[in-house]
Amino acid sequence: DVQLQASGGGLVRAGGSLRLSCAVSGVTFDDHAIGWFRQAPGKGREAVSSISDIEGSVYYVDSVKGRFTISSDDAKNTVYLQMDSLNPEDAAVYYCAAALEDGRDLSQGYEYDYWGQGTLVTVSS
Repeated sequence: DVQLQASGGGLVRAGGSLRLSCAVSGVTFDDHAIGWFRQAPGKGREAVSSISDIEGSVYYVDSVKGRFTISSDDAKNTVYLQMDSLNPEDAAVYYCAAALEDGRDLSQGYEYDYWGQGTLVTVSS
């Protein structure tokens, strides 16, 4: 049974930081990449970042480059998203998801096989 548990969301002032965690069970980073997505009210789902231990690659959407950092802890089977310099445009429900690493496009939500329940990030101006 595959489970992804996202946590770490909350209310932060603009310019502040949060660290999201995605605890993964049922799959390993040996053959799965992990991605973070977000969806703000009235907007579509957006790929934020992804990490592939197999490929040794990370992806960031342009709007978060230089502010967000994705990392993984294989021992804990957990992926983190460190979010700094947050602004109101970053407010959304953040989801983590797992995709079999077989060369698929990790910036596309439809490529992911398993999804967590989401954690809410609110940024006050």
